[in-house]
Amino acid sequence: MEEEISVPNRTRRRGFEYLEHTADVYVAAYGHDLNEAFENAALAMFETMTDTKDVESAVEETIEVEGHDKESLLYNWLESLLTRFEVSNLLYSRFKVQKIEKSEKGFELRAVVYGESFNPERHQQKVGIKAITYHRMEVREETEMVTLRFILDI
Repeated sequence: MEEEISVPNRTRRRGFEYLEHTADVYVAAYGHDLNEAFENAALAMFETMTDTKDVESAVEETIEVEGHDKESLLYNWLESLLTRFEVSNLLYSRFKVQKIEKSEKGFELRAVVYGESFNPERHQQKVGIKAITYHRMEVREETEMVTLRFILDI
């Protein structure tokens, strides 16, 4: 995501930033809409683990998750990606959220993700993520800007 995103009082070349936190990784992900913010949240999570510029788009997968509200949808989205990494050893570097829609159960997300198998010779190992947490999780939708905040337990 090389497009500049305006954030109050600053401009970021990426769609996320790391916020101060004593023990874990606190992330603010931004987007012009909810889809883009969810894409940037996923990118921030994988950027915490490795340099995503080194992750090729060799594998394409479709992911569908549900949540009873937008916070649980964000949690389930990130948790599904983290689980895929842990179970299948796949890193992802590109995310295309195709839809986030209200449903009978709450909200549904459908996305296509791109990545490849982790290779310790090519992929820098940064920080291991143990879990996604609900602590301080926030979904804030404003005119032309969505901000997602969440903590990654490391």
